[in-house]
Amino acid sequence: MERISAQLVQLVVSIVLARILSPSDYGAVAMVTIFVMLANVLIEGGFSSALIQKKDADDIDFSTVFYFSIAFSLVLYAILYFSAPAISSFYGEEYKILTPVLRVLGIQVIIFAVNSVQQAYVQRQMMFKNFFWATLVGTIVSAVVGLFMAYSGFGIWSIVAQQLTAGIINTLTLYIVTRKLPIWAFSFSRLRSLFNYGVKLLGASLLVTGYQELRALIIGKLYTAQDLAFFDRGKQFPSLIVTNINSSIGAVLFPKMAKEQDSIEQIKRTTRMSIRFSSYIMSPIMFGLSAVSEPFIRIVLTEKWVGCVPLMQWFCLVFLFMPIHTANMQALKAIGRSDTFLKLELIKKTIELLSLFAVVWISVDAIVINMAILTTLFTAVNAFPNRKLLNYNYKEQIRDIFPSIIMSLVMLLLILIFNRLVVLTDLMTIFVDFFLGSALYIGMSIVTKNKEYMYITNTLFKRYGK
Repeated sequence: MERISAQLVQLVVSIVLARILSPSDYGAVAMVTIFVMLANVLIEGGFSSALIQKKDADDIDFSTVFYFSIAFSLVLYAILYFSAPAISSFYGEEYKILTPVLRVLGIQVIIFAVNSVQQAYVQRQMMFKNFFWATLVGTIVSAVVGLFMAYSGFGIWSIVAQQLTAGIINTLTLYIVTRKLPIWAFSFSRLRSLFNYGVKLLGASLLVTGYQELRALIIGKLYTAQDLAFFDRGKQFPSLIVTNINSSIGAVLFPKMAKEQDSIEQIKRTTRMSIRFSSYIMSPIMFGLSAVSEPFIRIVLTEKWVGCVPLMQWFCLVFLFMPIHTANMQALKAIGRSDTFLKLELIKKTIELLSLFAVVWISVDAIVINMAILTTLFTAVNAFPNRKLLNYNYKEQIRDIFPSIIMSLVMLLLILIFNRLVVLTDLMTIFVDFFLGSALYIGMSIVTKNKEYMYITNTLFKRYGK
């Protein structure tokens, strides 16, 4: 709940900025963000996960990673700074603003170098309230800065200022609440040891992030800045919901599994519980958001963004299975099988890359539909290693998520029928569909005696009941 509070503030800022600025402005920022994100993946390099996974990680380990990350971030920022004109020229007149924006927003790379080590320490120590305060303070301050600049007519620079401010305040606040500074120590042997584990995760992260952003890079080149903005906005809301919950689950799940890495049975129980509960929560949210996507976009972002509605509906399916992927992959990381993690990503990204080049020439919609199909199929790929490693096969996983998927599909069908029969205003449609969908889903959970529903209600009753 703490993490969600900060994310909600950030979402409000993003919505207000979208209503003020044009889709083309957002397309330019989305393009810059791609290069910054790739640089951030290189800096993290799997070191954060290695610091969390290592049983006896000490101050020397953390300080070594800290100083290496700072040095490497300066090199990457220099590359971004001097390559900015070439990148802008490659994408053409619509992206001429890329050069100054990339040079300024690229400073995030250096900020992330510090913040990534801080976050590893917080996750290892399970200090999640500290992380919440850092994120919340940074989000609120950056929100004020971004909104003030947007209303003052700074355009695209309001987004740049908002993102930079958030990173700086988060980092400073995280230091204040943890009181953790690196010691003056550096060990090449420790770096090498951590790198041996982290390099495989780095490879996997580069494959995942690189491939995800490759779509946006291609859309930016083959289509317009507005198309890129619709693609980015169509992804934003389902991504924000799922990533927020998913990262919260992952932040708790990985450290917990890492401490249980000697007990395969315990890791299986943790993985199974994560898959069941995440599916029970995520399925109705994604199907429900898909049902109300058009009135939702018109109300929240205005009519100028309605072009992202079909993409948003497909993205709901793309992100539906994300928590299931996370649970399986976190289990592999926790037991030290980063090699298997990397192999899986190589297999998946090879398939995705070939299919991407087959559909990219058709339309932006075709790219997202392709993503939805493959994401669904890859639930089997991610589950395959855990058949032997955890004795938790794909058939069991499907059986665990099947009730939630079926109830959500029935809910979606009934909502769509209702919307066909009853014509309401956009705002009323959203409210009625929300309450109708909730009533249907909870009703089906009660009738079928759903285990997740029973567990949640029993837990709430014990905590708040008399």
